[in-house]
Amino acid sequence: MINTLFIPELREMLADQNLKELSGFCVALHPSRTAMFMEGLEDDEVWRVLEHTDSENVADIFSYFSRDRQLDLIQTDRKQQAADLVRHLPSDDRVDLLQGIDDDVRTTLLDLLPVEDRRDILRLSQYPEGTAGAVMTTEIAMLMENLSVRQAVDEIGRQSEHYETIYYLYIVDEEERLQGLVSARQLLLRMKAPDTKLADIMETDLVTCLVMEDQEEVAEKVARLDLLAIPVIDSSRRLAGIITHDDIIDVFREEATEDAHRSAAMEPLAESYLRTSLLTLSWKRGVWLAILFFCALLTAFALERYERITEEIKWLILFIPLIISSGGNSGSQSATLIITALSRDHIKLTDWASVIRRELVMGLLLGFGLAVLGLLASWCLVPAQQQANNWMSILVVPITLVLVVISGTLSGSVLPLIFERIGWDPAIMSNPFVAGIVDILGIVIYMTVAVTLVGISQ
Repeated sequence: MINTLFIPELREMLADQNLKELSGFCVALHPSRTAMFMEGLEDDEVWRVLEHTDSENVADIFSYFSRDRQLDLIQTDRKQQAADLVRHLPSDDRVDLLQGIDDDVRTTLLDLLPVEDRRDILRLSQYPEGTAGAVMTTEIAMLMENLSVRQAVDEIGRQSEHYETIYYLYIVDEEERLQGLVSARQLLLRMKAPDTKLADIMETDLVTCLVMEDQEEVAEKVARLDLLAIPVIDSSRRLAGIITHDDIIDVFREEATEDAHRSAAMEPLAESYLRTSLLTLSWKRGVWLAILFFCALLTAFALERYERITEEIKWLILFIPLIISSGGNSGSQSATLIITALSRDHIKLTDWASVIRRELVMGLLLGFGLAVLGLLASWCLVPAQQQANNWMSILVVPITLVLVVISGTLSGSVLPLIFERIGWDPAIMSNPFVAGIVDILGIVIYMTVAVTLVGISQ
């Protein structure tokens, strides 16, 4: 929700050119609150307010605007101000920001940046999306291993404003190969012996990741080991950058969003919902809707095969939605559980036998539970004359529910394992196929049970 409390006052300050109050507004509150109170301003008004504070504070405030608002602000006519802002953003954030704007605007802004910043942006932009290199920052505390504790403290004091974090201080050799790590706390405690070399106190058993490593694997590693940051190295063990815990949170949020899209049988969006064109949105949704359509068409063909049976036993039609939904829902539950377990390394492909056993038992338990409800539904909805003629007719739905739910849990557990084994994404492939398979199986099982128990010929 946009907070409009300060909007009239801010516009009045701008109209009166009240420099003192505008400057005070920019620094009096936490940057997140300042950004929130400015959300209702026009883009040009935002820039006019930000003119009254220093560049570092502008970058801090800017980081709390929504992603869409950031893109709008950076693409206004205030190119020099935008370039100065980009220069003061963390290296990983500015790369992400520049990748989301128009090519001509990006080129203009890059031309306005110092050569060193431009080179750093272009280097980070080369890493593929979804890799550690694409989310790392190069603003790191990098110290030579031959420095003493006193020299290291002096070096940090000179360069601390350029570091994104100084929780960890990374020790490198002359070729910038990672040798070890010293925490800021360790360094301060060692001030009792200021001439001690960093090489003598550094930790060498480090957890690292490669620049081309998948960001989700890196995030899981950081979360599992409870790290504040993880160093990113290249194939020669040269320190390329670090990934901090706030970037890991962004990775988890991004992965969760992708999984949510995929669980609904849709390709993840590269941009926000409102910035994604209708054509792109239609394509991403339409592909899987078409697949689901053909799965449903197969179900229709299955029903058509049993048309004579449904004409003769009309009450069977009443329970078709119940049968299909029970199988589909149980299958979706199993698929979601297995996909989540795979993504969190709670199970591996070698655990397939245990998974199938558990889901078979689960299918029996759930199936018999629903069968009790199905028996009550049959007793109420199956015509009394049919029950009098053949009492086994009220068992058609309960027995079908047991078999269909077992089919659903087995399909929902096995398909993600199969897709994982052949290298397809289980999250995006499983649910549509589970739904299609269980729908067809549900119809076949239902009609087979009906024919067997009611005693009519096909």
